[in-house]
Amino acid sequence: MNTQTVLEVRNLHTHFFLRRGIVKAVDGVSFTLARGEVLGLVGESGCGKSVTALSIMRLLPRGGARTIQGQIWLDGTDILTHTPRQMRDVRGRKISMALQDPQTSLNPVFTIGAQLREALMRRLRAAQAAITQAAIAALRAVDIAAPEQRMGQYPHQMSGGMKQRVVGAIAISGHPDVLIADEPTTALDVTIQLQYLKLLKRLQQDTNMAILFITHDFGVVARMCDRVAVMYAGRIVECGKVTDVFAHPSHPYTKALIASVTKLKGSSGRLPTIEGQPPSLMDIPIGCRFAPRCPHAEQRCRDIYPPSFPINDTHTADCWQLAPS
Repeated sequence: MNTQTVLEVRNLHTHFFLRRGIVKAVDGVSFTLARGEVLGLVGESGCGKSVTALSIMRLLPRGGARTIQGQIWLDGTDILTHTPRQMRDVRGRKISMALQDPQTSLNPVFTIGAQLREALMRRLRAAQAAITQAAIAALRAVDIAAPEQRMGQYPHQMSGGMKQRVVGAIAISGHPDVLIADEPTTALDVTIQLQYLKLLKRLQQDTNMAILFITHDFGVVARMCDRVAVMYAGRIVECGKVTDVFAHPSHPYTKALIASVTKLKGSSGRLPTIEGQPPSLMDIPIGCRFAPRCPHAEQRCRDIYPPSFPINDTHTADCWQLAPS
């Protein structure tokens, strides 16, 4: 794997400005992604994973959503300084995103071929015949049988797994350096999910692209990812190699997540649960965001947000229990 950093997010803050208050959906996220690496971004619903991805893509909903602080370095350029016109040239060519629900991300009134050609016309300056051949090649790359016939079909004529492959074909058709996969297996059954993950891993190895893989499934992380970042209430609370985090989870939230995964061997008994609810993103605690739910919380946990403490050279966690005594 090439260790050259292709994407670096520094202290990213994305807020939603609503009439009833400010929702701090992403509140100080930082991470790096190397060329050829797969980084898993894990956390429960509402923790800010998808908003982080949309912030990187500069595709936040119009209106109250704004990235108010931070930097997003892509191939040495801070794309937060780009104009909308400049971002249109970056999307698809340098960074692309596969959305989690193909049922809503594919337009039902246009054929698959029309949607693929539209994406390619933005990325390639070529004749229509060449664009059509590139679209067929993109479908073939994601293992869609008879791609020439599929070009004339509509989304409703395909299964969920097939539509997910089409979304993947659109995302990789411009040969991006970075692919953001936002829970791409959520709508798939287990058999099709496994096929899609194998396909995505093969495409990543063939092209050496970096993947930010957003999921809530630790089983998918174990199969797909080199490193994992655990997110809670708008912050990354633990980050490290998958093997390190699974073997030695260091943040209480990570420990609770891993403990709640069903064990296939032996009798696991009653699965442990995480008591309480995540904090409101309009009223985030000044200290550790997990402190109200943590059985080991101390007064300093409630008063001051902990820094990132190193577990080893590549593994860190934000928890006062890890502070040197």
